[in-house]
Amino acid sequence: MPMIDLLDKHKTIAERHARMMTMGVNAVGLTNDKILSPTRAMINGRETILAGTNNYMGITFDADCIKAGQQAMAEFGTGTTGSRIANGSYALHKELEAELARFLKRKHCIVFTTGYQANLGMMSGLAGPKDTIFLDADSHSSIYDGCTLSGAKLVRFRHNDATDLDKRLTRSEGEEGGRLVVVEGIYSMLGDRAPLADFVEVKKKHGFQLLADEAHSFGVLGPHGRGLADEVGLEDDIDFIVGTFSKSVGAIGGFGAGNHPLFETLRYAMRPYMFTASSSPASIATSLAAIKKLAAEPERRDRLRANSARLFAGFKGLGLSMGCDVVSPVIAVKCADEVSAIAMWNALLEAGVYVNIALPPGTPNKLCLLRCSVSAAHSFDDIDKIIALFGKVVASRAAA
Repeated sequence: MPMIDLLDKHKTIAERHARMMTMGVNAVGLTNDKILSPTRAMINGRETILAGTNNYMGITFDADCIKAGQQAMAEFGTGTTGSRIANGSYALHKELEAELARFLKRKHCIVFTTGYQANLGMMSGLAGPKDTIFLDADSHSSIYDGCTLSGAKLVRFRHNDATDLDKRLTRSEGEEGGRLVVVEGIYSMLGDRAPLADFVEVKKKHGFQLLADEAHSFGVLGPHGRGLADEVGLEDDIDFIVGTFSKSVGAIGGFGAGNHPLFETLRYAMRPYMFTASSSPASIATSLAAIKKLAAEPERRDRLRANSARLFAGFKGLGLSMGCDVVSPVIAVKCADEVSAIAMWNALLEAGVYVNIALPPGTPNKLCLLRCSVSAAHSFDDIDKIIALFGKVVASRAAA
């Protein structure tokens, strides 16, 4: 029997990437030659404004965070070389979990090595083969993969549609097992938010457990920076929270939090937590320092809101087609097609601004997007320059 090449299935991906490369720089494999600041990098020998990094609080070069990481590396070494259930739990990990629990006003918190693993672990730890997970159709891939790992039945409901969720829950009445509903604070592609109050009303009707992935809203939304639930005053209605350190916290890692009396038993039921090395001491220490700053420096959120509103208004003024009508630090611009998106991305990079490009199948409704991530570290001059460069690129394409 002839061998079947396992990579043959990816030929269409290779062909698509080759077509992209004929149009300019590798848009999905760009290299930053040097990072100059939270908002600047050297890319292809040119100083470039970073407008697509998820560095919402602009905290990656904070002197206190850097010092904390350096001290942790000197005291604890470069890595743990073990998992959290073996030798990989250090005093720093426990301190970070305690600080996060205080910040989130939750009784329990578990820290993971990455944000992706946090969703893999929480989904597979909370739900099992007899349970059902109801998730928003636009959920992040880590949520989908966590559902697959859990073995639970997966039911998708229309994006941000509480009525559709209600109908699907009604159909599931009487089925065996528990029910978990998963929504996100800010959705990463379009920047829109879950209508949390509507979902809470459905929860009161049907009685399920509700998980909010606050990856893009943690540190960003709410009077205390705890996320969407904090902003809309519904924290008591959220059973479980998942978040990441790779955005507002400016490090790497993730967490799950909750008040359930059996929450700590998840440590012994989540393979993505149990069977991978724990976060390095430096990463844990910088995360700890950053979270303390999020609590102590609300002016960072104020700057982020002002910058986001300015960029959103500027894009609207240019007549760009926006991903949603809500101001958030994720601001997406819709492009006519893939060719247009790649051409505009390359033109913006040539002009000195980096943004994210997002293409199907990784986008909702097969949209082609240029996605900006605003930072508190951006100045108004930065924001105005980004707007001007978008306007220049749009005008040049219209004239072509």
